[in-house]
Amino acid sequence: MRYLMLQETNGLRFVVMPEAYMYQLVALLKRLHKEIDKLTIDERPELPTVLAECSDLDLLSGDHQVEEGLSYVSELEQRFSRLQEDVYPLISLLTEIRALQAQLEFLKEDE
Repeated sequence: MRYLMLQETNGLRFVVMPEAYMYQLVALLKRLHKEIDKLTIDERPELPTVLAECSDLDLLSGDHQVEEGLSYVSELEQRFSRLQEDVYPLISLLTEIRALQAQLEFLKEDE
């Protein structure tokens, strides 16, 4: 398993997922950062800053929780699917998010 530390406006967030899929999540977040300014709507979803990726994580404070990757990607999909974008082809971003979501759902079902 791999852990991802994200900086969001309201604090740190920790996401865990299988090592083979972490690269996809990091690449997806980088792509979203690259494309977010191309959206023509005023209310763009906030994206986290990727701070670190690691193989071990020991949280010493009860202030933070580790979130499953599927849960995080599902939340990301919901944020982007609610957008009322008419000009920029949002469908390509949603397709990438949903592809990773489907892979993680399949993996969870196989467990």
